[in-house]
Amino acid sequence: MKVYGITNCNTVKKALDWFKANQVMYEFHDFKKLGISPEKLQEWDTKAGYETFLNKKGTTWRGLDADTQNSIKTNKDALQLLEAKTSMIKRPVIEDGGFLYFGFDENVYKDHFKK
Repeated sequence: MKVYGITNCNTVKKALDWFKANQVMYEFHDFKKLGISPEKLQEWDTKAGYETFLNKKGTTWRGLDADTQNSIKTNKDALQLLEAKTSMIKRPVIEDGGFLYFGFDENVYKDHFKK
């Protein structure tokens, strides 16, 4: 299983704490240190749609000027922006086989990782 996020994000911290408490092994990919490939963003877009993981509630999105926000009209526009500003990706991103989930929801995690 792979977890994508940034280490100083409270939601990522909650998820990682949950995995540790429930003895779920994971590999961590830090967006800030490692970035994210256009291919990975395209894969997520194909599976879930960029609207699922473009975080318009976060401070990075809110810090963009209105022209930039309004310029996001296609998945190509969104994916280019997300590659440049990885902190706008909803976190954490969980990949576990065919399971792809954005964010932290203890009930979803319990359901998927039930022992």
